[in-house]
Amino acid sequence: MQPFRIDSVRGRLTLFWVAALTVALVSVGGLIYVLLGRALYNRIDDNLRAVMEIAATSLANDLAEGQDYADAARSTAAELSSRQQMLAIYDTTGRLLAEGGRDQDLEIRLPDAATIAGNEATLLTVVEARDDDDRHRLAIRRLSVPPADTSYLVVVGSSLEPTDEELESLRGVLGYVVPIALLLAGAGGWFLARQSLAPVTAMVERARRIGVEDLGARLPVANPRDELGRLAATFNDLLNRLEASLIQQRQFMADASHELRTPVTTSRTAAAVALQQSHRHEEEYRDTLAIIEQQTTRLSRIVEDMFTLARADAGSYPVRRTPMYLDEVVDDVVRAARVLADTKQVSITLATVPSASFTGDEELLRRLVGNLLDNAVRHTPPLRAVQVTLTQEPHRYVLAVTDAGEGIAPAIQPHIFERFFRGDAARTSSDGGAGLGLALARWVARSHGGDVTLVRSSHEGTTFAATLPSSN
Repeated sequence: MQPFRIDSVRGRLTLFWVAALTVALVSVGGLIYVLLGRALYNRIDDNLRAVMEIAATSLANDLAEGQDYADAARSTAAELSSRQQMLAIYDTTGRLLAEGGRDQDLEIRLPDAATIAGNEATLLTVVEARDDDDRHRLAIRRLSVPPADTSYLVVVGSSLEPTDEELESLRGVLGYVVPIALLLAGAGGWFLARQSLAPVTAMVERARRIGVEDLGARLPVANPRDELGRLAATFNDLLNRLEASLIQQRQFMADASHELRTPVTTSRTAAAVALQQSHRHEEEYRDTLAIIEQQTTRLSRIVEDMFTLARADAGSYPVRRTPMYLDEVVDDVVRAARVLADTKQVSITLATVPSASFTGDEELLRRLVGNLLDNAVRHTPPLRAVQVTLTQEPHRYVLAVTDAGEGIAPAIQPHIFERFFRGDAARTSSDGGAGLGLALARWVARSHGGDVTLVRSSHEGTTFAATLPSSN
């Protein structure tokens, strides 16, 4: 059997409200009933004690006036008894001397006279023999009446039927009022929950219509100061980030497609041209293979950089830190870069601090230095020099790479670290980079606790600086 479940928040709030109100009403109603019943029964007991005291006074007065033992009892019973108040007077042997107001169905059975107290009335509840619902409250006491200390057994009684009927009426009222109050509270709780959750319903409907093609839509914010308003604002912020990420992803895919298409197209065209004729000279084939090798190298580098950045974004790229000397890493990379720089008639000068101990991922650091050098060599005209310096400052190393190019236009400087971003001059260059080198270099530096920044750029050249903590 499936358990009963309420799936809507509105239903659960209403059910919780009705349940809480049920507990409160039942508790308050029960408390009122108990306190009122106790007060009514205590009032009856107090009245019986008061009548007992009046009976003692009346007996004493009648005896003082000269009436005999039985006449005093009959006079007192006739004076104090009524339809609502029963009074019976016995002698010490239990013989009835006088009574009044007793219901004929009420049987009074006196306890042993020795057990009846003389200083305080004994209270007990008895039930009529014919009707179990008709109860009576009795007070029994042994009275010693002066001047001769004449003893009587006095029984004072009152029917509990009126009080029981009042309490029964109260139970009936509570039995009607509580369910009606719960129904009204349930309807009111449902209405209030509906009104309170109306913004949530509106947000659900709006969110259902938001798709990949409509990420510009936002959830309505009815009241930005309450919890639902803050929830909608937070969700809108999430949509803003998702939209920005999607736009960035689309741009990334478009740029990646463009960058990958260029070397693939160039290689395919070179191969097609070489195969158009059945026989070619060896030099022509070598030139074609050189073009294909150059483009596939460029393609491999783009794919490797894209893969590294993608893993970095996902937080899954392992940074393997090992002790090393940073000056040796820079010297090795500069030595390898001079091979490419010589083909462009560009020289590279190097000045480093000795024994620059460092703990980091050597492969990533080589790619950082290599990307900065590759960028500088490509933008340096022939017969000019690229300057590389590694200096140590308090708590950090600074690797500065300066080219002799025409500089970066101020309008595009804020975008140079964006992926696939390149200036127009670089795009027109046949050996232009893919626009991933600076982005990758900055990520490597930041993964080691440093950064890569543009220090200066003018018509005399551009300087990029990579800072790395000297104690990591």
